[in-house]
Amino acid sequence: MSFWASERVMVTGGGGFLGSHVVNKLRARGCGHLFVPRAGEFDLRYSEQITRALEASDPTMVIHLAARVGGIEANRLHPAEFFFDNLMLGTQLFHESWRRGVKKFVAIGTICAYPKFTPVPFREDSLWDGYPEETNAPYGLAKKMLLVQSQAYRQQYGYNSVFLLPVNLYGPGDNFDLETSHVIPALIRKCVEAGERGVDHIEVWGDGSPTREFLYVDDAAEGIVLASERYNSSDPVNLGSGTEISIKDLAETVVRLTGFGGTIRFDGSKPNGQPRRCLDTARAAERFGFRAAVGFEEGLRETVEWYTAQRTRTR
Repeated sequence: MSFWASERVMVTGGGGFLGSHVVNKLRARGCGHLFVPRAGEFDLRYSEQITRALEASDPTMVIHLAARVGGIEANRLHPAEFFFDNLMLGTQLFHESWRRGVKKFVAIGTICAYPKFTPVPFREDSLWDGYPEETNAPYGLAKKMLLVQSQAYRQQYGYNSVFLLPVNLYGPGDNFDLETSHVIPALIRKCVEAGERGVDHIEVWGDGSPTREFLYVDDAAEGIVLASERYNSSDPVNLGSGTEISIKDLAETVVRLTGFGGTIRFDGSKPNGQPRRCLDTARAAERFGFRAAVGFEEGLRETVEWYTAQRTRTR
């Protein structure tokens, strides 16, 4: 509490899925001043807009969560936008924060920065051992440049910044738009809508064999806040739950939790994405005491309940 009382924190993306949880945790810890630059007022892809946001907030710390994100299809259709927007959002904000004298910069990377064929569990030392999975490489590489920048600015200027790599997130408040959502909200929505319409099956991209790891959004927010408070190194750090599940098993679990009575049809003509994803989370535990607290099925059940309640309220 005493640490945060004197901090002035700018949280980019603070009105979004992950950002709103981070903001709530900072408020609960008594953060002295919070500033969330809204997209309608500040376009942080451009340096003059970044300068305005920094002048408006005069932060001692920047937690950079703003990003252009989406699932496999969104990345496949808009690779240039995913690269440009994320690169501009990150590198310029980092540079201007350093130039202005902001004491600490907390950069949020992505699991998509890892090579396509990374030994499981993914260890931070493997980040440079190959090229990312092709469908999300532009996004992953743009975010990965924040790690390069963090290490370069620390080496030359002694600037304090950290780089965190959260695994796929999920939870209440996620994006359920089928055009841009990730796999968990997409599966939940497909099952619920199919059940309402009396459809006897849902379709899932790929053959079901890839594996993924998921982190409940509130756990991710806790990890970010802990690192912001306690961690002061440019060594990259994974944030995850350490639990791996196949897309096939995930789909079957969502079918069960939503009560959908139909079948699952896997479309092998669609891309699978990266073959496996599961993180080694030892560094986060060792460096700043973070361990995921919410079990996967518990978090998934809460996400299903939130989504079904939202549908009921909006009818």
